[in-house]
Amino acid sequence: MTDTLHLDKRQRAMLAEMGVRVWSPMSEAAVMAAPVNEAHSFAAASELATHAIANAAGFDTAAQQMPAPVAKAQPEIAPAPIIIQRPEGIDQMDWSALHSTVSGCQACSLCGSRQNTVFGVGAPAVEGEAPQVDWLIVGETPGEDEDHQGEPFVGQAGKLLDNMLAAMKLSRTGERTAEGGGVYIANVLKCRPPGNRNPKPEEVAQCLPYLERQVALLKPKMILAMGRFAVQALLRDSVPELEGTPYGKLRGRVYQYQNVPVVVTYHPNYVLRNLPEKAKVWADLCLAMAHLKGSE
Repeated sequence: MTDTLHLDKRQRAMLAEMGVRVWSPMSEAAVMAAPVNEAHSFAAASELATHAIANAAGFDTAAQQMPAPVAKAQPEIAPAPIIIQRPEGIDQMDWSALHSTVSGCQACSLCGSRQNTVFGVGAPAVEGEAPQVDWLIVGETPGEDEDHQGEPFVGQAGKLLDNMLAAMKLSRTGERTAEGGGVYIANVLKCRPPGNRNPKPEEVAQCLPYLERQVALLKPKMILAMGRFAVQALLRDSVPELEGTPYGKLRGRVYQYQNVPVVVTYHPNYVLRNLPEKAKVWADLCLAMAHLKGSE
């Protein structure tokens, strides 16, 4: 049997500097020739055992001093919103109760991501009562700015709507006078869909009774439906094949919702992306004003 390692002194010194212990077995001849000294052998074995225990203790101490592994951070998962059945009797609520119910609504998953509900804004009113208005403007869903402020049609779309109203000699907060006027602005959905995505059918279904009650309490003389989802919500029962009809072809006519005339026009956000359509919107507003004047 021969040695498995053949290291010179220089190599052994280098390994020692690196803390590597090198054991080289003796040849069978060397073992046989070595004098037997039990005491010496036992002492040598004890010394080796002592060194081994010390090394093991040092390893344990070093392991204890090493920083604990840091657990990989897991992405936070937002808790699922608590869904509560929409209260009964919405069609019997007064304005104050309706507003309070919308503010605390948890009838769909949008309650988990909203900052504010967006009930509506318009002419001043006696506390707890619906404002007296001739005009109801119905939009689609709150956007990011509306969600922050709790008010419909703010930001650039709101400025454009205010300009439209000014051209009609109206304002979003003006009172109705003996000559008429008064505006209320609301959306089909009272909560913003995440990322401004389109509303889901079940979300519209949960919110629509609130809008229906708003119309019943406001008793407007004219409704302006702005945007496809507003049109679908208001005219779904009165216009055949509504979903398959191009939006532009719905313009230029007067419809009915709860016995209130409805005129379809483009949403201000659409107009901001397609400025030449302003002329079409003005034509729609003129149609609504002419119809309202003719019905008085």
